[in-house]
Order: sequence, then C-alpha cells, then structure tokens
Amino acid sequence: MKLCRVIGAVVATIKRPDLEGHRILWLEEVGRKSGDKIVALDLVGAGIGQIVLVTTGTAARAATGNPASSANAAIIGIIDENASDLLGQKT
Repeated sequence: MKLCRVIGAVVATIKRPDLEGHRILWLEEVGRKSGDKIVALDLVGAGIGQIVLVTTGTAARAATGNPASSANAAIIGIIDENASDLLGQKT
C-alpha cells in the first residue's frame, strides 16, 4: 500500500465497462517515493488535497469487487488530517 495526495481528477469519456461508475483520480505519492504520480480508481469518495491509502495490483482488483477488473490501483481509504504529523509535512 502507498500513501498519496490527490492532485486532480482524470476525465475518461470512453473507458472499459468494468471501470464505469468509478471516478479516476490523479495522485502524487508522499513519503519514501515522494513525487511519483499514479492514477487510481476512487472507491471511497476522496477529494482534492486529501491524503489517501492506495493499493495496487491484485489487491486493487479485489477492492473493486471484481477480480477481473482492469484496475491496477485503487483508493481504499482517506487518511485522517493528523497524517501530516506522520509524513513530517503540512497537508
């Protein structure tokens, strides 16, 4: 799992049917690999600027409820505002 900050939304007017109904968000990793960017399905209703918990690979597909999903990353949690203390930075 990774900690990331939501930096934007991705608009995909055409996407695979298994991704329908899910927002896709643009994320920036925080912590050890700070600055790396990924896209992930939003399964929890995250907002811009929030720190989120992201899972990847098979765990991301399982989190969608569809093991055959084409998702490779999924947001599975929103971290409390006190996470900035853990990260050593301001949110």
